[in-house]
Parts: sequence; structure tokens; C-alpha cells
Amino acid sequence: MNSDKRYNDRLFKNMGNPFDMDRRDFMKRIGTGLVVAFSVGRTPLKAGLPQDGDPGFNAYLRIGEDGKVTLYTGKIEMGQGPITSLPMELADELDVRLEDVDILMGDTDLCPWDEGTYGSLSTRVFGQVMRAAAAKARAILLKMAAGELSLETSQLEVRDGIVRSRDNHNKRISYAELTKGKKILETEIGDVAMKKASEFRIMGNARLRVDSVEKVTGEAKYAGDIQLPGMLSARILRPPSLGARLLAVDTSEAEAMEGLTVVKDGDFVAVLHPSRHMAGKAIETIKAEWEEEEVELNHDSLFDHILEIATESRVLASKGQLSQGKSDAVQHIESSFLDPYIAHSPIENHTATALMENGKMKVWASCQTPYPTRDDIAETVGMDPGDVQLLPIFVGGGFGGKIYNPQATEVARLVKLTGKPVQLVFSREEEFMYDRLRPAAVVKINAGLNEAGRISYWDLTVHQGGGREAEHFYDIPHSRTRTKSAPRGTMGHPFFTGAWRAPSVNTNTFARESQMDILAAASGVDPVEFRLRHLEHDPRMANVLKTGAERFGWTPAKGPSGRGYGFALGIDVGTYVVVFVEVEVDRTTGYVQVKRAVSCQDMGMIVNPQGATIQAEGCMLMGLGYALREEIQFEGRKMLSRNYDSYSITQFNMAPELEVVLMDSPHEVPHGGGEPPVVCMGGAVANAVFDATGARVFRQPLTPERVKQAIDSI
Repeated sequence: MNSDKRYNDRLFKNMGNPFDMDRRDFMKRIGTGLVVAFSVGRTPLKAGLPQDGDPGFNAYLRIGEDGKVTLYTGKIEMGQGPITSLPMELADELDVRLEDVDILMGDTDLCPWDEGTYGSLSTRVFGQVMRAAAAKARAILLKMAAGELSLETSQLEVRDGIVRSRDNHNKRISYAELTKGKKILETEIGDVAMKKASEFRIMGNARLRVDSVEKVTGEAKYAGDIQLPGMLSARILRPPSLGARLLAVDTSEAEAMEGLTVVKDGDFVAVLHPSRHMAGKAIETIKAEWEEEEVELNHDSLFDHILEIATESRVLASKGQLSQGKSDAVQHIESSFLDPYIAHSPIENHTATALMENGKMKVWASCQTPYPTRDDIAETVGMDPGDVQLLPIFVGGGFGGKIYNPQATEVARLVKLTGKPVQLVFSREEEFMYDRLRPAAVVKINAGLNEAGRISYWDLTVHQGGGREAEHFYDIPHSRTRTKSAPRGTMGHPFFTGAWRAPSVNTNTFARESQMDILAAASGVDPVEFRLRHLEHDPRMANVLKTGAERFGWTPAKGPSGRGYGFALGIDVGTYVVVFVEVEVDRTTGYVQVKRAVSCQDMGMIVNPQGATIQAEGCMLMGLGYALREEIQFEGRKMLSRNYDSYSITQFNMAPELEVVLMDSPHEVPHGGGEPPVVCMGGAVANAVFDATGARVFRQPLTPERVKQAIDSI
């Protein structure tokens, strides 16, 4: 896709400065009432950071003459919870009731342009700017009320959208009365003071998600739930492997089927029928001859390929002199950690439904990027972007995989070619083949201990996996962090790769925290104490570790202790996190059962504790999948993992007892909450297996075969 490089450039770097994004001017429609338009690029938050010219507007809020507040945003809801948390922030800052706030998400005709929903930007960046805009709106309304009531603003207070005199509550006027018949547009937020945490009445209190009932009763609508008169269901002819070239095709048998439409547009061959089942039957009758690429590579030889081809080196961070650190060391430990390709595996496959109506293409798509997807569709079918509209719809999980949306451009092509409404639902096989997989990677770490048992040097290189959060956060006098990538024009990966929940951070955390455990064992020190000795400069991370250890019930012991305890520390999108696990290992089979997991995170201000807890629990369960089971099997460019009989994710019988600890930091800005614990699961489980057995596994996932092999090699 045209947008892939832009997304990947952004997602695989560190996310500390999220403001350097491109922005377009956008503000199409305003109604009566007070409208405050705002941008993440034009706020006090950006002071001192490079400007990208006029950033335009990313959203606006409207206070209507009925007193209702509506937030229009290009963000989408895919299970992470902004449909609840953003209105909570807005209601608190404006002093209105939560039930008086509506939110419209992802409608490309009504909502301002937005790059997409990823990287935990909705709360930690967008939410902060939105609060500033709400504070501005509140200040404007107070000034208007002061005029109407012949009082000074200092004599007024607001509660539930009513402005009243502090001394005489009968002297009052509502937001609705103030905005009635008026059309006010404000585009400069200026230096506005947002509320202090002590003034919050809504934020910080657990709220049931507003979409909970819809989703548990099945009433929530997804792209595949859209049914249109005359709609056809599509199936597309797919190659046996990526990159295969279509040499010949025979569609005669399909063409003879009643009610079936066959589309051939170059190599693009599809069948369409009112019944998806019949379309599926028809696609199986097509006879095709393919020329496949010859690539001598599979899931086992992959890691040698990565080390061979990743030759372009880039230093991400360095400190001191490695040569000095090596000279100071009395023990040197070099390790290689291997991570395979894994899939996003959302509950909802990539799906899109579309039709042409009055010269306009209307699309419901399960995607994280409505505006870039709209632009891709327009370019593909040769339309003006203004004639393509993506409509709001729930998304059934994305995890970064729905940043990329080939199903949307394909369904648009079919609508243009047939002139009929079309729905395209990827099969699970298509979902695997066209997924932007988490990149496979090799991480090499060379580190040493001095006579005092402290780390004297640390040299880490990530091969093909991305450098986000590859840099360590420990007190080490001499260190270097590098990435190595394949040169442009070479086949670094045989499959599409992209952002997978916390891109590259889980790979780098697995390697770093495994190596820290190896060094702790080599020094004969309890692994918690070993890390604390290297965190004296970082009280925030040390506090997270101490709090997590206390809640887990950790007692000091050098590893391996035989208890099956392990943990890993990590940082993701500004949140500091630790996950402790307890495992039980069957030494005869190598099977690992995680019995309990405790996550502890400092994520700054917490908007909705219930939402944050749910996200953390989901992260731990999803993380168990990549730690213990998930691995793409392939031969050449042919995907052997095609469904859940050949690719295993976390199952109910794997689920441990879960506990989430959210450290209260209400006076801090909010950080990301959608990803942090997932980054720790690989390292925590690997360290717990070592603690239980004394066997170290360097390759994820920790399958029974690999654990058994490691135990047998002791």
C-alpha cells in the first residue's frame, strides 16, 4: 500500500515525540452553537518542538443549542475504549454531565482528518489537546454568562452545564441558552489552564464502557454486519504463495453457475454471488496456473538469513567506551535471542462493504486509518477523495494490523467494476497471507560483569526487528545500542511486515530482560535486587518494580530457585511496567503452564481505571500467545500457517489468574495504556521457566519441544 512506508517509519521508532506528524487543513461543517476546533500540532504542548507549518485541525467539539456536547474525531473504536474515556475527559473539563456528551468517530465526511488510531495516541496526545479545547470553550461560555448575568466571571461557577452565581444559585443560565441561535467558531486555544486532578469529578473513577451492552448482546455493528439491497459477496482468486505470477486462468465452470458474476481485470480475478457460501464454492472451481518465486528459506533457516542480510548498521544510543567496559569485566556473556513472525489474529477478519450512491463511494471498513484508507481507495479507483466516504463502524480488534487495509481497496475495485454493492470478508487463510506480520528478528547482546557484580558494559544489536525501546534503562557505564537492517532492494523479509501491538518492543524486552536475568544468576544475586542496584538513578522504575514485587509476594532468592517465578520490566509509550508470573513446568514434556500473572504499571493520570485494567488483562493474555505458542510456519514465500489448526493463540486452558496494579499518579500527564504489559510477557515467562528448571530458552515461543530440549541439555 502507498501508506505502508509512512506508517512503518513512524511506528518502529521510539514514540517519545509524537508531534512530528503531517496534518491537513480540515474543517468542513459547523452548525449553530459554540464550536472549538483544535489540532495536536497547535497547542502549548508543542512549545519548543519543531513545527510542520500550519497543522490544520484534527477534531472539533460543538456545544449545541440543546446543551448537548458532541466531539467529532477521526479516531476509531476497536475495543481499546476511547468511546468512553474521551467523553469522560471532555465532560470533566467542560463541567457537563457525561450523558450529555456524544462522540462521532471515523466518519470521513463529518470528522476532521486524522492519521489513524495507533500508538496509544488517543488518550496521551489527542485527549490532552481536547481537554485544552474544552477548557477554552468553558472560558468562552463563562464570559458570555458573565455578560448575561451582569457578574464577573470570578463570581461564577459551573455545574452540569449550568452557569450560576456563587452567591445566588437562582441567578443562572445554561450552556444551551448561551449558545442558542448563535454560530461561534473558535480556532485558537491559547494559554488555557486545564483543571487540576483535585477538581476532577469524572476522570479517575471506574466507568462501565458505553459500548458494553451493545457488544455483549451482539447489537454492535461491524463491517460484515452491513446488509445492502442487491449486495454481492466477493471471493478473490489468491496465489499459492506471495509474489506468484498468474500465467493462465480458466473460469468457465464458475461462469456457468447460476447467479454468479465473474470479474477479470488483469491478474485481479473475483467471483461474486448474493451468497458468500456460493461465492466460496465458485472460487474453488477456478483453474489457475501460477509461476512461484523460488526462495530457499523457511521458519528454521530464517534466522541465519536475517544475520546474513542485515548489514546496514545504525547506532541508536551509546555511552562511555565499550573497550573500557570490556577491560573492566571479569565475566563476559554473549547471547542471541530469536523471535519469529507472528500474526495479528484479530477476532474480526479484514472486512469491507461498499456501494456507489449518487456518484459517491460509501465504505464501511474494519480499519484503524479511515482517512489514509479513503485516500488509498480514491487513488486505486481513480476518484476524488472527496467522493469517497468511510462511515463510522466498530472494529473487531486491530493491534496494528488494520493500519493496512487491502480489503477496502479491493472491495472498491469490485464496486466500480460491477456497479453493485459488494462485501468482502477475508477468509482466515487470506488474513494470515496478507497480514503485516510482526517482523522476525535476532537480538544479540554482549555484556560483562565486573568484580563487584555490576554490569560494566552492554552491547545490543537488533537485526531486522526495529529499534523502538531497544535502548536499555539501567545504570551501565559503557553501552551501545544498534539496529541492523537489510539494504534497500534486498528481500529482508519474505512476507509483509508491519506494526504488531507495541511494535518491536516485545522483541527487545524479551532479549533485554532475559539477559538481565542471566547476568543476575551469573553474579549470584536475587534478580529483583540485581535490577534495583542498576536502577538507583531511576526512582520511578524502581518504584514500579518494588510495588509489583510486593503485590506478587516476591521473596529474595538467587536463580534458579525452583519456584518458577519470573518477571520482566519494560517501557512503552511513556508507561513504566513490570509483569511477574509464576509457572509450572512439566519436565517430561516441556509443557509450561502460567499459573498467575501480576502486572504493575505507572501510566501517569488514569482516565478510566476500569478501561485501563481491561487493557492490561488483555495484554497479558495476548502476550502469553507469543511467549508460548505463536509462530508462523512457512516454506519459501508460501504460508504454512493458514488457520488455528496450524497456528495456536492463547486458549482458555492457558489463562492464568490475573491481577492488575495501577499506580496512582493523577498529577502526571497520561501515558499509553493499550500495550505496556504485553511487552513483558516473553521475558517474564522465559525467566520463570529458568527459575523453575535452570534451563534457559533463547527462542520464542517457548514450545514444549524447545523447553524440553533446553532441560535435557543441562
